[in-house]
Amino acid sequence: QTYAPEALLMAKAIGNAVAKMHDADIVHGDLTTSNMMLRAPEFHESAGVVMIDFGLGFQSNLHEDKAVDLYVMERALRSTHANSEPIVDQILRTYKADHRRSDSVMQKLAGVRMRGRKRECFG
Repeated sequence: QTYAPEALLMAKAIGNAVAKMHDADIVHGDLTTSNMMLRAPEFHESAGVVMIDFGLGFQSNLHEDKAVDLYVMERALRSTHANSEPIVDQILRTYKADHRRSDSVMQKLAGVRMRGRKRECFG
């Protein structure tokens, strides 16, 4: 599936918002599209995305916690939005570009994904 350019810009805005949040050592705990709002009624590149509902959020400088945050977002998007792989990929590319310690977080994300797959396969 091909996405409109606006969808990819929105994915960049999400990646940037998550990177800023993680740079401040804030872990959301429930990164789903239900907990994201646009700053403007019509999306444009400078409008940005705002995260809401930090009820499960906490402060942490652990890369593992940030990786779990990304994993939750990745799973939520893929389970609720069909063919969302290009969107998820764009979010993660932007996150890697914008987050100061993204290399370590992305390494941890690979481990979190492996644990998640084992749980799916073996219960």
